[in-house]
Amino acid sequence: MEQSKIDRINELARKNRAGGLTEDELKEREALRWEYIDSVVGSLRGQLDNTYIVDGKGNKTKLRRKEGK
Repeated sequence: MEQSKIDRINELARKNRAGGLTEDELKEREALRWEYIDSVVGSLRGQLDNTYIVDGKGNKTKLRRKEGK
């Protein structure tokens, strides 16, 4: 996510604490928050996709999702 969008999220949060947001600003804040969450989750999934578990014998096993999820 671009730094300018993160800055805008913070700006809207400060404005909300100071006195409230308009309806359009609330919608913008919600959209920016979801975009931020999606970028964090995507980054985490990328890290987990490249994670291996090493057992006591030194064997590497790729980390897998639990079944049913």
